[in-house]
Amino acid sequence: MSDFGDISDPDELSTISPKRKNPKGKYISSRQKIMVINLYKDILMKSPGIKYEDIVNNLSEALGLGRETISKTIAEYRRTNTVTSPNKKRIKFSLFDKTDDLDRNGLRQKVHSFWLRRELPTIDKILVAVNEDPSLPNFKRTTLYSTIKKLDFVFEKRKRCSVLTEREDLIVWRRNYLYNIRKYRQEGRQIYYLDETWLNAGDCVDRVWKDNTVLSKHDAFNKGLTTGSTNPTGKGKRLIILHIGSDKGFLPGGLLCFESKKNSADYHDEMNGDNFKEWFEAILPRLEPNAIIVMDNAPYHSVKLEKYPSTRWNKAQLSEWLQSKGVVLDRPLLKHELMAKVREIPRNKSYVIDKIAEEAGHTVLRLPPYHCEFNPIELAWAMVKGYAKRENTTFKMDDVRQLLHTAIERVTSENWQNFIKHVIGEEEKIWKVDDIMDEVIDQMEHCVLTITGETDSDYE
Repeated sequence: MSDFGDISDPDELSTISPKRKNPKGKYISSRQKIMVINLYKDILMKSPGIKYEDIVNNLSEALGLGRETISKTIAEYRRTNTVTSPNKKRIKFSLFDKTDDLDRNGLRQKVHSFWLRRELPTIDKILVAVNEDPSLPNFKRTTLYSTIKKLDFVFEKRKRCSVLTEREDLIVWRRNYLYNIRKYRQEGRQIYYLDETWLNAGDCVDRVWKDNTVLSKHDAFNKGLTTGSTNPTGKGKRLIILHIGSDKGFLPGGLLCFESKKNSADYHDEMNGDNFKEWFEAILPRLEPNAIIVMDNAPYHSVKLEKYPSTRWNKAQLSEWLQSKGVVLDRPLLKHELMAKVREIPRNKSYVIDKIAEEAGHTVLRLPPYHCEFNPIELAWAMVKGYAKRENTTFKMDDVRQLLHTAIERVTSENWQNFIKHVIGEEEKIWKVDDIMDEVIDQMEHCVLTITGETDSDYE
């Protein structure tokens, strides 16, 4: 019997349901969904032979909900054995926003795999390769094209064919990074790797064993069985995690963990320059002398020592800044003229974090963009989150936090050494790819269009 009384006939639903219809487009609450499921079960128990369409129609009329809403709610329950609360603050994300760093790195590696085979990558070739890989999301051609562009690949016209290459500055950045990291290893300097990640209270393994002979909770009770593992009702609250490690393991006392406050797909939104700086200053005394600190280029890692002028500055501020740089202003200038002089002065790319590290006797080495495979802590995070997901059965934040600490303790120095060994292999592979790409492109002819015309005319 359901919580809503003894219903012997589906037609009697109209006597217990509100006549007021749910406004079109309005979210239905989890309480309403539970009511749908309870009445759905009750009808099945009382009238096993009733058609599904009749059930949906009766529930729709009785509860004032649309038939599609009823069907989706029942389908959700059949699929997950539970119902979820509506997310009233829906944020639409593009496929690029939904892909994480590992997926983006996977796309980049797909492109480079063509160079490694001395093939010219094109969008059509990449599309086939990506969609055949079960570890990567499926793309449509236009979506893949825009995603590849956002990863800073560019098309170059060469000898009547389009060749997909990377931006020149990114190639140079990557080359310099690989050269420097090799040099530091040869010098025997201790290298630390830091990064942030996240863990949701509702994170768990995607696939579990299920007994399909158990039809419902009532059926499980009668058979002395269970309905299987409990599913989370949603992603839940999120932990933002920051840590640092080396070939000796995670640095003791280096963990920063706090609860997210934003409904954002990007965990980087939770961190800011002040929080990171405070943590960074606290862990520096724990590092070995003359260490190398590898990090990515997140905005809070890259707060500049000096703020560069922009058009939002007024004329007085621009003039003062220019004079501090030794520029002589011998006459009143328009704002456009002041900005032109500002652009003549090279930008100072010194960062607050780099300066703090330098004063403590350490060196910051920044990863090239979109190359998380060069950071072994990504593999450590995969191990940590894998353990937490496997052991998460309560989906409570306090329990997940404890699982996080346990998972971090389980990552040994041997694990870290294997992670670093894997990363070195990736570095060598990319170094080889760059050499091949440079050789192939150098042997191709540039497509140059020369426009000629008369340069002088005779006038009376």
